[in-house]
Amino acid sequence: MKFENIADLRVLVETARGGTLTAAARALDITPAAASAMLKRLEGQVGARLFERSTRAMRLTPQGQTLLDYAGRALELLEEGASQALSESGALRGTIRVAAPSDLSRSLLLGWFDGFLAQHPGVQIALSVSDRVQDVRRDAVDLALRYGALADSQLVARTLHTTRRVACAAPAYLQRHGAPAHPSELAAHRCITLHIAGRRESRWLFERAPGAAGDGPDALEVRVDGDRSVDDGAIAHAWALGGEGIVYKSGLDVRASLRSGALVALLPGWLGQRYTLSAVLPSNRFVPARVRALVDHLADCFAGLAAQDAAQAGGLGAQAA
Repeated sequence: MKFENIADLRVLVETARGGTLTAAARALDITPAAASAMLKRLEGQVGARLFERSTRAMRLTPQGQTLLDYAGRALELLEEGASQALSESGALRGTIRVAAPSDLSRSLLLGWFDGFLAQHPGVQIALSVSDRVQDVRRDAVDLALRYGALADSQLVARTLHTTRRVACAAPAYLQRHGAPAHPSELAAHRCITLHIAGRRESRWLFERAPGAAGDGPDALEVRVDGDRSVDDGAIAHAWALGGEGIVYKSGLDVRASLRSGALVALLPGWLGQRYTLSAVLPSNRFVPARVRALVDHLADCFAGLAAQDAAQAGGLGAQAA
């Protein structure tokens, strides 16, 4: 099949993104009538309806979704090819749309992005900071950083780091309320909980650390409560720093606060929930070189972080011995 006009594919992409032909026309700076004609021409070439039309919105048909997945990546590759052709040095060029958790962005990623942009001055990063799980295809994201297992098996993911959650609190909180000696005692404390994907995470998982002695089960789930809950990890972190309660967050997010003593890790002998941080891509077939380069850069940064932590742990072990 030969497409007569690449602009017709742009109408498809913008209509799916905006939900209406009017939104697509506005984004492409054309009239709604022109956008409608272009979409009809594209449907005629494909031989299938691409949208189910209604008075309020347009919904992609299965055929439309399939074509959209390929069209979006194809248009991006064309833009990247044009940029590379105009670049005499072959340097990376273009925008990378990144979605990342709020606390992770502030604690680690911003500095690493600065380093990447310094190496590749022709690249721009458009960062969406949110703890909402974004749809990398629907939300037009080139790269999403996500904690935990992926619900969509069709997405392409590369593991960047494995971490655990840490129950921690500020010294000011511990002075007022004391420190729990066992995970079960968390139920009597003010705990700051997170809302993730519309669900409040009020059940915290723990397992006994290897070699740690004690009675009772080696793994348990504790139901916690408190007067503060939020869907933004950075705010939960800030509340904990202010002495407002105990937080249960990724060790990556609170790493600097623990090292500085602004937060204190609780429950020695117990480990929090283990989970991975992944770089998620909408496709493994159409990945611009600039996106691959950023993923490689982040993988190197996380590997360096892991090596640093391992060296520090080894040094502490040697001192203890």
